[in-house]
Amino acid sequence: MPRRLVLTTGEPAGIGPELSVVAAGWFAGVRGRDAAVPGDAELVLVGDRGLLAQRGALDLAALPGVSVRHVPLREPSEPGRLAVANGRYVLDTLDAAIAMIGQSQAQAIVTAPVHKGVINDAGVAFSGHTEYLQEHAGVDKVVMMLAGGGLRVALATTHLPLRAVPDAITPETLDRVLRILDADLRSRFGLAAPRIAVCGLNPHAGEGGHLGHEEIDVIAPAIGRARAAGIDAHGPLPADTLFVPSHVAQYDAALAMFHDQGLPVLKHASFGHGVNITLGLPYVRTSVDHGTALDLAGTGKADPGSLQEAILTALQMTRAGDAGAGVPA
Repeated sequence: MPRRLVLTTGEPAGIGPELSVVAAGWFAGVRGRDAAVPGDAELVLVGDRGLLAQRGALDLAALPGVSVRHVPLREPSEPGRLAVANGRYVLDTLDAAIAMIGQSQAQAIVTAPVHKGVINDAGVAFSGHTEYLQEHAGVDKVVMMLAGGGLRVALATTHLPLRAVPDAITPETLDRVLRILDADLRSRFGLAAPRIAVCGLNPHAGEGGHLGHEEIDVIAPAIGRARAAGIDAHGPLPADTLFVPSHVAQYDAALAMFHDQGLPVLKHASFGHGVNITLGLPYVRTSVDHGTALDLAGTGKADPGSLQEAILTALQMTRAGDAGAGVPA
């Protein structure tokens, strides 16, 4: 079977459709010429065929290895102008991609950015791609990880107010996150014995209890249980010194306790070329590290770098079981 990726083209009023067309042209151009994009690789764009033709200057039908799974808009779309009815259209594209995965027609989903607000305005409670895919896959826990700039940073908690973070870092949460992170670094990234650095929650990892007890009471015991289960986890480590290049280079991934503990460092190192990865799903899912950028839609100025990296990472992750597979970072 060809190595097939499904690319959902995102919010129609945003930059997703035009970036998807640009990425398709790049994909066809390097397919079979670059070892990262083998000749048997295929890319299926999921979206409204007319919209993609309108937003891109390429004839998608003429691109080798590229096809379109047509999903009709709910109403016409203009760059930069959200339409509530098209919130349902965005979910239609996700449902089509999920169906292709379920029917073994593809091995990975790559997602262009969506606008959560317009989907909620359409009457659908939607907190994000990750949660939507998790619910439809029937898994009880997934892990958000970003990769780029030579770093992999996973999150123990994601989009929470800071005051809610300590209560969300429970023994059960850390146990599950460490298991998923270790398992997917092995199975999706081809790492035989991944080394994981675990951040503390508090400054200086709690300073021996003087700046908080979460490290002593919750995080260190979770690391101990993980090590007893064969997971090579280390910490808790102070986040301000962990990300010193010579230190973080000793590990295959870092586990941050909250969103803005680890991601500013990664985005500084990789902005515009980072990849958002969902671990714990029964298939590969990658995405861009940016939003819909309504102000750039239709201008041709949006940078396709992150979407191209998301495609490359998805290909590498689907090859992890092959001998000699590359390891995205």
